Formats: sequence, structure tokens, C-alpha cells
Amino acid sequence: MSDRNVNSLLARRIVIVLVCVAVGGGLYYVATERIHAFFAKKFSPGAPPPATVTATQAELIAWQPQISAVGTLRAVRGVDIAPELAGAVRTVAFTSGQEVKAGAVLVELNTDTDTAQLAALEASAELAALNLKRDAEQLKAQAISQAQYDATAADAKNRRALAQAQRALVAKKILRAPFAGRVGIRTVNPGQYLNAGDKVVTLQAIDPILVDFSVPQQILTQISVGQALTLTTDAFPGKSYAGKVTALNPKVDPSTRNVQVEASVANGTRQLLPGMFARVQLGSGAATEQVTVPQTAVTYSPYGTTVFALDTAAGGGPPVARQVFVTVGATRGDQVAIVSGLKSGETVVTSGQLKIKNGSPVKVDNSVVPKNDPNPTPQEH
Repeated sequence: MSDRNVNSLLARRIVIVLVCVAVGGGLYYVATERIHAFFAKKFSPGAPPPATVTATQAELIAWQPQISAVGTLRAVRGVDIAPELAGAVRTVAFTSGQEVKAGAVLVELNTDTDTAQLAALEASAELAALNLKRDAEQLKAQAISQAQYDATAADAKNRRALAQAQRALVAKKILRAPFAGRVGIRTVNPGQYLNAGDKVVTLQAIDPILVDFSVPQQILTQISVGQALTLTTDAFPGKSYAGKVTALNPKVDPSTRNVQVEASVANGTRQLLPGMFARVQLGSGAATEQVTVPQTAVTYSPYGTTVFALDTAAGGGPPVARQVFVTVGATRGDQVAIVSGLKSGETVVTSGQLKIKNGSPVKVDNSVVPKNDPNPTPQEH
């Protein structure tokens, strides 16, 4: 091939390469511009979409200051019946859960040997009494000395005392109810041998029933004997029992700085039982009107306590959040009283505060709202 043909072929190849480079560069430029335009549109600064929150209106309601506490129910009188002496059970005179009167026989132990010994001692005491009577007549006739009469009198007293002690021993083997109440589960049977101190059954007087609870020493001046209270328990949800304070412990617990309080609650239905957990509420002072919101609406932070109020946007847009500093008061169930910073009727955000800031547009969706119950009950009930 001649030099001219070689140069011509090389020139065509160079032209083809330059054309390909030009076309590729153009395509790269177009693709790059489109990608830049896409991301610029995707992430361009603009108005964020409204955050979804729940909201409710602050209400002006009657607020009764209350003292809340938890306590334990206790019987007015309660004992575990147990024998003072050992012996075999002869009869069981009660059934489980029975109401018994004071003095009712519950269990009788075998007393055959003790009764026979009592009869012997009583016979000996009667003989000693006859000897004393005979010596008294002889003393009047000066047939015996005063010393002999005194010895006979002392022997008669001793024998009476021995018979009385044996009678008391026999009585101790008959277990009686020391007071009226309800007995527990029967755990003994006839023929069973009991040692001294073995538990036979529990006896509880539960109408009325007592509740023990503790309060901080700071509010001790708000509680007095005779003050009315309301008691509730998880065992009977939705039901409350009326009672009154019966005593205050005259000593403050130095480890907790709490004071123990005792209250009496009517229990005619016998539903309340010793050992139950209970919630107690006492009214304190006169009722007042307070602006209240759900506790979930309040945000606590080192720089202050705030709520987000909602203002109507100009032009009919979505509501706008406005952060407001407030002063909170007492709490009651799911509610909290607002002392200052918020007016009745203002709409406040109750959930979703972490998604908004001052001036953020919001969208209110109350399909699922936080609870706002002044007397909530446990979720499992």
C-alpha cells in the first residue's frame, strides 16, 4: 500500500475517534444536567409538609384538690388460732369461711385424762372443805388449836387451787373464737395430733376493715381524724368504698419522712379482705376551677415547662404550632392543672411534639388520642 493510502486511512480513523468522543461528551453532559436537575428539584429548600399530631382544647373544670396514696387492707381484729397445749383433735366445730360468734367452739382436743384428774382434784378439794368445816366447829369448842385449824384451812385453799388449775387446763384444750368474725380454710381433722402453737385456723373481723397508708410529712397538716376518703382496689374495678381517717401515727418514719395513717372502711359485703392492695383518695380543701390539659401535652425541660398551642394560619392553611411557657399545678389521673400561661379554649398538641418546633405547620389527626381521664384504671382491667 502506498504512503498516500496509509495517510488517508489514518486520517479517517482519527476523524471517527473525534466524532465518537464528541458524541460521548454530549451524552455525558446531557445526563449530568438531568441528574443535577433531578436532585436539585428533590432537595431544593421549600416549605416542609405539615407534621401529624393529636390535639385537644384546654378545659376549665371544677378541680377538687386530692391527696392520693396506696395502702394495704388490714382486719380490725385478726388472729391465728392455735392451742396452748398439745393434744389430739377430738372434734372440729367449724367449716371453712364460716362466720362465727364470739365464744363459739372451734376445735376440741382430747381431755379424757385431764377431766379424770380434775374429778380427783375436785373430790380432794371437797374433802378438804368438809375437814375445814369440821375443824371450825371443833375450834369453837376449843377441841383443837388455832394452829391446827390454820393448817386445815391452808390445805383446803391449796386443794381448791389445784382443782381450779386443772379446770383451766381442760378449758385450754377447747379452742373458742375470741371475737366474732370469719374463719379461714380448715386445715385440721379429728384424730390429728397438734403441738402447742400449731396453727389451726385464722380468724378475721373484716366489717369494718382498716387500711394503712403513708403520706409525706409536708401534707400532714391537710389530714385529720374523721376526714372522709374513697378507697378503690384492683380486685373490684369501677367500685369505690367510703371511709374515714381514724388515727395518725405520732411518729414520722426517719428513713422515708412519711407518716402512717389508719382509716376505717365499711365492708358490709365482706368483699374487701386483709392484705389487699388499695388506692386511697382524700379531698383536701375547697373545689376550684382550673384550666386542665392531658399530662402528655406538657413538655418538661431544663429551660422551662412548655406546651404547643395551635393558631389558625392566615389564608386558610394548616394550623401553626406556637410554643408557650406554662406553670403547672397539681395532677389528677391523666390531667394536669395549668396555673398560668394558657387560657381555657386554646387548642394544644397532646402528642407528636418531637416532630414540630415553634412556627411549624401541623395536621391534626385525632383517630388515636392520649387518655385524659381524671380517674384512670389499670390497663389490664
